[in-house]
Amino acid sequence: MQAAPVRATAIPSFADALRAVESVLMSGGQRTARRNAWNSVLEDRRRAKDRVEALRVLEQAATRP
Repeated sequence: MQAAPVRATAIPSFADALRAVESVLMSGGQRTARRNAWNSVLEDRRRAKDRVEALRVLEQAATRP
């Protein structure tokens, strides 16, 4: 006797679901603008993190005898 084949389908993440809704509700230009804005936010956060790290290193170097 053979076992029935198992179907495995990946459950989409919440972000994937939001992207799908976004693609239905928005035109391509709006979607691109929103994606570009979000990428800018992420890049700003990365630069801020880098600034904090650089400041920490400089402060450590300044306090060493």
